[in-house]
Amino acid sequence: GALDAHDVVVVNAGSSAGSEDYTAAVIAELGEVAVHGAAIRPGHPVILGTASGRPVLGLPGYPVSAALTAELFLRPLLYQLQGQLPPSRPSMPAVFSRKLLSPMGEDEFIRVTLGAVDDRVIATPLTRGAGVVMSLVRADGIVQVPRFSEGLHAGAEVQAELLRDPAEIANTIVAIGSHDPAPDLLAGHIRQFAPGTRLASANVGSMGGLLALKRRDAHLAGTHLLDEASGEYNHAFLKQLLPDDDIVLINLVYRDQGFIVPPGNPRALAALADLAQPGLRFVNRQRGSGTRVLLDYHLKRTGIAPEQIAGYEREEFTHMAVAAAILGGAADAGLGILAAAQALGLAFVPLFQERYDLAIPRRHWEGELLAPLRQALASDAYRAAVMALGGYDVRDMGREM
Repeated sequence: GALDAHDVVVVNAGSSAGSEDYTAAVIAELGEVAVHGAAIRPGHPVILGTASGRPVLGLPGYPVSAALTAELFLRPLLYQLQGQLPPSRPSMPAVFSRKLLSPMGEDEFIRVTLGAVDDRVIATPLTRGAGVVMSLVRADGIVQVPRFSEGLHAGAEVQAELLRDPAEIANTIVAIGSHDPAPDLLAGHIRQFAPGTRLASANVGSMGGLLALKRRDAHLAGTHLLDEASGEYNHAFLKQLLPDDDIVLINLVYRDQGFIVPPGNPRALAALADLAQPGLRFVNRQRGSGTRVLLDYHLKRTGIAPEQIAGYEREEFTHMAVAAAILGGAADAGLGILAAAQALGLAFVPLFQERYDLAIPRRHWEGELLAPLRQALASDAYRAAVMALGGYDVRDMGREM
């Protein structure tokens, strides 16, 4: 068997506590289980044992957990069996781009993208989850959150273990701000003009993006903040938050905002006042997001109090998270964009059109790093790709507002 012919046996999956997870029991029957469960995240259910005098490891089945536990336990074991020390990866100091909560009692390993903004490296956390395969592909580094910490605050100084050449990090555009699929498409189009340039993004809402610019944590911020007094987008917030900075507002799109609802719109929602229907469950966006500002503005104009809307206090951080809550039956409606509804096969009821801009310090907008961004915004291919998403108007794309 495997124990007779090999120096180490690794079993992938079956290490957790489900009814079909037999790995620990089999190892115990053949030998000894030394560890079943480590104080790490992801990868907590890892199994370390021996059988017939040989090391046996049970790695969790989720891809990110399997990769991390192989790195932490299998890699050093293989080097030790060869009488060698595992080579250490280079690391660099970085500034964490946004607040991140982490559970007490476990060391958490956060995969991040890295980019140099002015004279600092900014670490932007990727979507967490043991099954988020794309985080393995997109990660530039790993940041460890100690087990007795409750997380990291925006602006925290961290040490990032590098998974990528530092030269690639220097050619990364850091975008922090409002979530939208149109900026997500930019990354591929930027690479067409400059194959070595990457776009790393973090979704923290429009206000969070402008605050990131204020801290000099980003090259640009997606924003769609409506000023209640003037009815204009973004300018008033720049004057308020960044009065001494030379920031240009470059239009990306005008987009439709409306109700994301189940297929067929079973509650026949047609106007904002319908949110006060008895029994309707709403899912909101987080405070500080442009969508939340837009909702509050129109609720006030319509004379609807937040207390009249069941679920107003429930918050999600992206349009896709709102759509997922509706698809899963946890809510009946949410305010979002058409592209998110279409992506999950949901219905959409258009209510408003809003302006979505990129707020960019002029020194970055006119610099060499953002040259491929300027080219992408002027390209017919990118405009066509955005229009194909549905619910967008690109008439002012690339124009300084």
